[in-house]
Amino acid sequence: MEACNTVEREVDKVLLKFGAISDHASRVLLDIINHIFNLKKELEDAPTDHELTPGQIHILKQAINKVRETVQLLATDHRELHSTVSKVGKAIDRNFVADFASTSREDVFSGPEKVQLLNQVICQHFYRQGMLDIAEELAKEAGLKAEEGNKEPFSELNKILDCLKVQDLGPALEWACAHRESLLAQNSSLEFKLHRLQFVGLVRDGPSRQAEAVQYARTHFPQFVQRHDKEIQSLMGTLLYLPQGIKQSPYNHLLDPNLWVEICDVFTRDACTLLGLSVDSPLSVCINSGCTALPALLNIKQVMQQRQVTGIWNGKDELPIEIDLGAEGRYHSVFACPILRQQCSESNPPVRLVCGHVISRDALNKLSSGNKLKCPYCPVEQNPADARHVYF
Repeated sequence: MEACNTVEREVDKVLLKFGAISDHASRVLLDIINHIFNLKKELEDAPTDHELTPGQIHILKQAINKVRETVQLLATDHRELHSTVSKVGKAIDRNFVADFASTSREDVFSGPEKVQLLNQVICQHFYRQGMLDIAEELAKEAGLKAEEGNKEPFSELNKILDCLKVQDLGPALEWACAHRESLLAQNSSLEFKLHRLQFVGLVRDGPSRQAEAVQYARTHFPQFVQRHDKEIQSLMGTLLYLPQGIKQSPYNHLLDPNLWVEICDVFTRDACTLLGLSVDSPLSVCINSGCTALPALLNIKQVMQQRQVTGIWNGKDELPIEIDLGAEGRYHSVFACPILRQQCSESNPPVRLVCGHVISRDALNKLSSGNKLKCPYCPVEQNPADARHVYF
């Protein structure tokens, strides 16, 4: 982020200087043009056989010299601008590294099977984004099998999201009603929030649609009373302010445009959960995680080169440092041995002792004495062979 800020500051300097030069050039050129036009007008108004006086010749020479000086001045300013622009390129080269070879594995996408898998991930990403024509063209050129089941759920979800973005609740309500039982099973409030927005839309139009709003509430809200009674009471309170409008009422928060942004997020999350899909595209998750981890990897690479210990990280099977991608980037349980304070791995997996305590296999080997092992947390003695591998 600091690298981006540094480059941005250099760009701001260029824009500021360019703006100043542009304003100055426009002002100076306008003055010269007006002066030339005035001289031209005076010459045109003079008699045909009129000869220039020494004073007029002097004025013309001054005008010519002024034009030359102005051109030279503008050229000098332009050359100075070039030096400022070049500093942006230098700042980019200084703050960003273009060689990422040491932070990647060359064999990741080698082979037709891996390339095919990568194409499938990219194709699925386009399906998720609603770019069906691009996804189908990619599938055709990459030789992927076009399966309707792969694009059908994404096609339907994107159509509904497009309608929600223009505040059309119809398709979303139909979808929520069709999947009501499944949504209730996962404790979703999507259908109620859709009906709430529809009711608020009726109330917003004022007394002319009061009867329609009341009928809508009687038809759809009773099924949600048990879970959303307080919110339904608040919605009914808006009816008292119909004559003056709910914009001037204590319920004006129901007109917040962010509620439409929220309903899009809620629909995406609940629909993906219902269909067994991740909310975010796997491709976008990988790219965002890589962008987050890359600066730290480049820094550790530079430190290792300076200390001449580049051979330590030659296997590239695991990262040499811990990189926190945030809670949203954690998909697997991580167990750290409470004895050795090390994160378990495939070569050093967690094991469960007879007493129920879990430690790493390396800790088990170090604590064992022949066929005896005393748990470090309780006095139970046991045979190390009775420990069982734990799978998270």
